[in-house]
Amino acid sequence: MSERNTLIRSLHDVGLAAWFGGSLMGAVGLNGAAKDEGGNDPTGDRISSSGWAKWTPVNAAAIGAHLFGGGGLLAANAHRVAAQQGVAASTAAKTVVTAVALAATAYTRVLGKKVELASSPDPQDAEKAQKHPIDLDKARRQLALAQWAVPALTGCLVVLNALHGEQQRPIEQIPGMWERARSATHLMS
Repeated sequence: MSERNTLIRSLHDVGLAAWFGGSLMGAVGLNGAAKDEGGNDPTGDRISSSGWAKWTPVNAAAIGAHLFGGGGLLAANAHRVAAQQGVAASTAAKTVVTAVALAATAYTRVLGKKVELASSPDPQDAEKAQKHPIDLDKARRQLALAQWAVPALTGCLVVLNALHGEQQRPIEQIPGMWERARSATHLMS
């Protein structure tokens, strides 16, 4: 009924775990620590921005692993997506949530970079920030909301993964396989 896809499943799941966990830890731990140490002034912004900048390459690798693994799982399970009732709908939902999570992640990075440049003591950063002036308080508020959207959305992906896992159980696959066989027989007659 199913074959092993350990590597692509691991890439998918570990990538999502890092994306979810890193975004949640950043929103709670890093931003909380930055606020404790620097308040709402540029010092807090610099602490938070420094941590997020260090996390960005790891997060990008995690997202890449998740997407690569997800594509591999989709290819490996295409027959189930086409034939098993409910799998196409949950796959579509997962695709939409993934796209929105990617957009939220990109948006938080853009806002974070703006706050980073606006709060930097580096003259080159200040020059860049002057070329694209922002309302720092507004950007901070938007960033605070967007940074919570990422763990919320990736948490939804964790739940959808659990649903997909349940859909792979033999008791769930048998009706889908029966329907596929019935449809094939129907075409032959």
